[in-house]
This record gives sequence, structure tokens and C-alpha cells, in this order.
Amino acid sequence: MVYESILQKRLEGQKALAVLIDPDKTNAEECIKLVNMANECVVDFFFVGGSLITTDNMGLIIKTIKANCNIPVLIFPGSTLHVDSNADALLFLSLISGRNAELLIGQHVISAPIIKRSSLEVVSTGYILIDCGHATSVSYISNTTPIPYDKPSIAACTAMAGEMLGMKIIFLDSGSGAQRSIDRKTIAYVRKSIDCPLIVGGGIDSSGKAIDALSAGADVVVIGNGIEKQPTLLIEVSDRIKEYNQSKRENNLV
Repeated sequence: MVYESILQKRLEGQKALAVLIDPDKTNAEECIKLVNMANECVVDFFFVGGSLITTDNMGLIIKTIKANCNIPVLIFPGSTLHVDSNADALLFLSLISGRNAELLIGQHVISAPIIKRSSLEVVSTGYILIDCGHATSVSYISNTTPIPYDKPSIAACTAMAGEMLGMKIIFLDSGSGAQRSIDRKTIAYVRKSIDCPLIVGGGIDSSGKAIDALSAGADVVVIGNGIEKQPTLLIEVSDRIKEYNQSKRENNLV
């Protein structure tokens, strides 16, 4: 089970890396290259999806990943249309940082029967959008206002509420193409406020930013757009996380 593997890594103090693939920006050939690179690195999960998908590539991308590696594939849905039973799991996102009822519960009601009939593992996820520079696709499409960059207490209280409502994962995101990554103070505040796994994504375009997020308390970091602009980023981040985890294991043995 995907959620159990995320939870187990957290309990062991080990960090994880997820690669986000936008079906609109990736074809089968490019996907195979990325998967081959992921097989050589230490990639724990593939997230597939986005706020707005205008092509019918999603199913093809998922099948391509599954055919070329054993890395779990999780759907990162932007709407009720983004469901594919060929994936391993679906992050059942509720946008708890916003006040748009459709993305808090409305679209979930519509998609629930379809997801229930699928073989997908469903992972309830409290999705929190943080303002990191300028309007992103997710803030525009969701018609919600992100939590201000310098208001970590609001993010922490929102995360607490999500966990109390029974959400298994909290996902802090600044959105695709964010100008900067989420402030480590915000990540640390949220980490101290919840016990469930914490995913952090958006604006992570260097290995240093990835390690900053992990050391501040993230259990999983997500990289996406950065790989498109800098393919070697995946190798750099993977190597740093591998070193980080190895150091943690050695310190635990002392």
C-alpha cells in the first residue's frame, strides 16, 4: 500500500522524493527518458496530474510509467475527470486552504462513485496552497486565495484542522511555476502541528531547496517544473536525499 510505505518511511525518519509529471507537458518518448533516469536515481513516487489538463495524455503517461518501472504512480487530480484505474493510488485532495466548496467537497461527491469502483488506493489529503510570488495555475483555476507566504501560523492551524478531520496526509504546495519555494519556517510550523506525513512541493528547483524542505520537516518533496528546465536536477536531488537518509541511519545506529 502506498500510504503505508509513506507512513513507514516517516516512522523510520527516512525522506522520500516524488516526481510530478504534467501530461500536458510530456509525451511518451519524454516520459520513458524520465522513467529511465528515475530508475537510476532514488525516486520513490511518480505523481501524475495538474490543475489544468487539456490533452488526453494522462492514461498514456500512466501506462508508460507502469510499463517501464516499479515506482508507484499516484494521481494528482485537478478535477473529477482525472481518474485512471491504471495508477496505484489517488491523492484525494481537499483544498482546505481555500473557501471554494467545490474543491473542499463538491467535486469529491461527484467522483466518489467512480473512484469507489476503481482499484485505486485512495489517500485523503489536505491540500494547502501557499502564496510564493505570483498567481499560479492552481490558484486561478481553483478560484481561491493562497495562504500568505509570511503567515506560518495560519498554515499550521489549517493543517491541524485537516488532520483532525481525518486527512491522512497534508500537502503544502506553492503551485506549478512558483517564483520561490515555501519558507522553511512555514514547513517547520506545520510539522510541529501535525503527526501525519507532510508533502511539500512547488518552487523546488535545486537540491539545496529540497534538503531545506526536508530538514524543516517535510517527509516527501515533489519536483516537477525544475526537471523540465534542468534535467540533471533529478540526479542532484536524489543524491542529496540518499546522503541525507544514509546520515540519519548512521546516526540512529550510534
